[in-house]
Amino acid sequence: MPHIATECRAAEQVDGDGTQPPKNRWAVLAVLCVSLLLCGIDLTVLHVAVPSMSRELHPGGTALLWIVDAYALTVAALLVTCGTLADRIGRKRMVLGGFALFGTASAAAGFASSTGALIAARVALGAGAAMIMASTVALIRVAFPDGRERAVALGIWTAAHSVGAAVGPLVGGAVTERWGWSAAFLVNVPIAAAILVIGARVIPESRNPTPRRWDLTSVALSVTGLVAVVYALKQAGAHLPPPPGALLAALVGAFLLHLFRRRQRRLAEPLLNLSLFADRRFSLATACVVVCFGSYVALLFFLTQWLQQAGGYPPLRAGLALMPLATANAAGAVNAPWINRRWGHRRTLTAALTLFAAALAALAALADAGSYGPLVPLLLAAGYGAGIVMTLGADALMTAAHPERSGEAAAIQETAFELGAGLGIACLGTVQNAAGGAHGNGFTAVCAAAAAGLAVTAGLVAVVRTR
Repeated sequence: MPHIATECRAAEQVDGDGTQPPKNRWAVLAVLCVSLLLCGIDLTVLHVAVPSMSRELHPGGTALLWIVDAYALTVAALLVTCGTLADRIGRKRMVLGGFALFGTASAAAGFASSTGALIAARVALGAGAAMIMASTVALIRVAFPDGRERAVALGIWTAAHSVGAAVGPLVGGAVTERWGWSAAFLVNVPIAAAILVIGARVIPESRNPTPRRWDLTSVALSVTGLVAVVYALKQAGAHLPPPPGALLAALVGAFLLHLFRRRQRRLAEPLLNLSLFADRRFSLATACVVVCFGSYVALLFFLTQWLQQAGGYPPLRAGLALMPLATANAAGAVNAPWINRRWGHRRTLTAALTLFAAALAALAALADAGSYGPLVPLLLAAGYGAGIVMTLGADALMTAAHPERSGEAAAIQETAFELGAGLGIACLGTVQNAAGGAHGNGFTAVCAAAAAGLAVTAGLVAVVRTR
């Protein structure tokens, strides 16, 4: 997840308080980085394992999408809630509880013998990841009171998630090909157990002496509304025209999310401060992050399915085939600040979105699962454009907020990335199912739909005045 620069910026906005840094602070960072690496891997590790898993569990198209994106949607729904709870009960306790839940849920997923059991395990995995991710930034700030050291630590920490998401398909392909799809989950268990033991010894405890009020009603409205909307999207893709139940779920979900928005505006201490969205630059940056990261994660998922099912790739080869995309994404993230200084924010963001959209449009028109060579330049272009957009979009989210609201902006930023990952697969999975699945024209339809969404976003960036 390319928010290295923005987390460093947030860290620089919190000056060191003169506290003597703990001697084991780098051990604390190592534990937290390994935990985020696991969270990143689990976002994409299942992508190459889907065909072999489908042969054993026989999930329907809709159930398959739930298996894949239940994790990201759960993380997105619970990040802010877990952060608020951690302030009250203690961040070390929250993180250790997350490690325990993550390891237990990984074992449950590895031994799942039915689609329902696997979906439930993926939800539990997402809850564990949310518990871990919601508290670690605050723990790093406790362990690194010096602002400069803290900026370096946060940069290393945030890079761990990007590395995990990039290598997830490769790890999944390697273990699936050798031991089967369940190994993609079981490999987490000993690592989570080791982190739990070490973390209990080295992670310092901290809590907010004046924590915000935890509003259970807001949690219920946001989670239930999001689940209802995603359910409607998946049902619409599986059944055309959409059944009455899907339409009802969409209306109920939209109404609940509307109530959530109204409640946040009335509360003195909202669960999610929506007033930041009054700034056009902040709103537009959020849209860029959601659309771009959603398209990128969805491309990772649907490309691996297409290569395996239409091209006959084994799992490991499918994972390796994604490396040009992941490598170019990292290069785009690194080069984004330099390009931004030369071209300016608006032109750079518009050009990068257009490049990503054009690459996906070319994939839709030219892709042939039997010939990998022509795909490479398109994957390089897509990854490079996506890396620039995600970095600049995340940076804009932080710079649009006042320094004293950097924590709220960071929470929305993290949620936007995870929500984009979940909704990207949900929405584009609906498109693939409607177009005939991975064996038919599904992959072409996915690329075309994502290209259209990115092109619209590029148009908005080009024409909307943010100042």
